[in-house]
Amino acid sequence: MDQSLGHTTVLLHEAVDALLGGPLDASGCFVDGTFGRGGHSRLILSRLPPDARLIAFDKDPQAVAAARQLGDARLSIRHEGFCHLVDLPAASASGVLLDLGVSSPQIDAPERGFSFRFDGPLDMRMDPTRGMSAADWLATATTTAIAEVIRDYGEERFAGPIAKAIVAWREKQGPITRTAELAELVAGTVKTREPGQHPATRTFQALRIHINAELEELRQALAASLDVLAPGGRLVVISFHSLEDRIVKQFIAQHAKEVYDRRAPFAAPQPMRLTAVARVKPGEAEVAANPRARSAVMRVAERTGVAP
Repeated sequence: MDQSLGHTTVLLHEAVDALLGGPLDASGCFVDGTFGRGGHSRLILSRLPPDARLIAFDKDPQAVAAARQLGDARLSIRHEGFCHLVDLPAASASGVLLDLGVSSPQIDAPERGFSFRFDGPLDMRMDPTRGMSAADWLATATTTAIAEVIRDYGEERFAGPIAKAIVAWREKQGPITRTAELAELVAGTVKTREPGQHPATRTFQALRIHINAELEELRQALAASLDVLAPGGRLVVISFHSLEDRIVKQFIAQHAKEVYDRRAPFAAPQPMRLTAVARVKPGEAEVAANPRARSAVMRVAERTGVAP
């Protein structure tokens, strides 16, 4: 497994094998929707011919800087989220790879505010140069809004009590601005703990997903991939929690069947646009070497021969 810049890339070879394993020639254009620290992109480039191209996206300025340091003329990096797949020409890509979630360098940097394991500013933005931080949002959000985010994006059954505790803290002591403050508050509120899991895990996940609009962006990128992929092109998505994987699974299933219009029962159905290829999980050896891989699920689909 690649360990570029302190990050162990999950399902590295499996993902690249799936991306390049379709019927299309490898001399085309491929997309890495989340450059991160370049694990997948480096391996893709090592297997592409000189006339191929790789377009990478990332919101994180540090990831963009890492991509530019590669100095490979075949690679172009865009400081944008992968929802900007929609900006690429129709049927221009031979493969699209989306490695979802947060990278190890982001989690392990206290100043980014993603982790309850370190005390740092409660930021959580993938791109710290844009948008509202988690602290800013919690400083003004209503109890109902906070509870909805923690329940819907964290699947946390104590979302209501946590939201009330956050607002009570805010009214008494001022806004929560540090990760340690939030982690302590949640730990004191959640009475039943899951074995081996910090009680703030679900709350931190929920806030990160909300602040970065991760699920909305995923839906946009999946929809865009149908137009961007050439017939025979591969879509490869690695998810790290059930909310993401459910969206990907349902998207592939939806477009892997003919669609009939009930209002026009004799009309020809809309043809299927994707073929499900594989569902892959990390093996025991990978999980043992990198515990963060344990929840990963990779789904692979292929664009059918119908032009967008």
